[in-house]
Amino acid sequence: MSTDEKKKIPDILARIFSFTFHPLLIPAYGLAIILSAPTLFGYLPFELKKLLFFIVVINNVLLPLSVLPLLFNRKIITSWTINDRKERIIPLIITTVLYATTSFIIFKFPIPFFLKSFLYSLGFLSLVVTLINLKWMVSLHSVGAGALLSIVLILSFKMYTPLVWYLISVIIIDGLVLSSRLQLKTHNPQEVWLGFLTGFLGLAVFMILLQ
Repeated sequence: MSTDEKKKIPDILARIFSFTFHPLLIPAYGLAIILSAPTLFGYLPFELKKLLFFIVVINNVLLPLSVLPLLFNRKIITSWTINDRKERIIPLIITTVLYATTSFIIFKFPIPFFLKSFLYSLGFLSLVVTLINLKWMVSLHSVGAGALLSIVLILSFKMYTPLVWYLISVIIIDGLVLSSRLQLKTHNPQEVWLGFLTGFLGLAVFMILLQ
């Protein structure tokens, strides 16, 4: 293996981590944590779990992704990674509207309010990030990483369950995601840490207020 090829390996790994833990996937990952952790939520009927995943994946993963080609063809965004702050405004607004749609759909669902508050809080967090983006650039990957750590801690405290392995896993994942954004030079340390704190504190504050 040549020296140039060795130098490319960190960038390749960084792109893999960035893709695997894309911000749009965080709602599905968060829901998976809540419904798989050894708490009361883990014993909810499988059909209900499947329905919740279906709603979240359609509304908050597939629909936002399906809009990107249209935005690209209309020159609203100039790259699939949307690294320009101003170009992020419309995609973030669309994402926030879709979170609001998800919240409206599940409003009357007979499910524990903790699950509803998680999805409501993601909508609020998306709105906050949209407003921040009007003036400052933050790493959306870091926002998602912070939110993921926040939900594990809140779930652990709320259910009085020491989710040690979940916590260790998420901390490692978050470290890899933040390092990946810096490795790819898509963000500076300030943007990465501001995004992480926004995701962590934003989700925590909203969920605590809703409980």
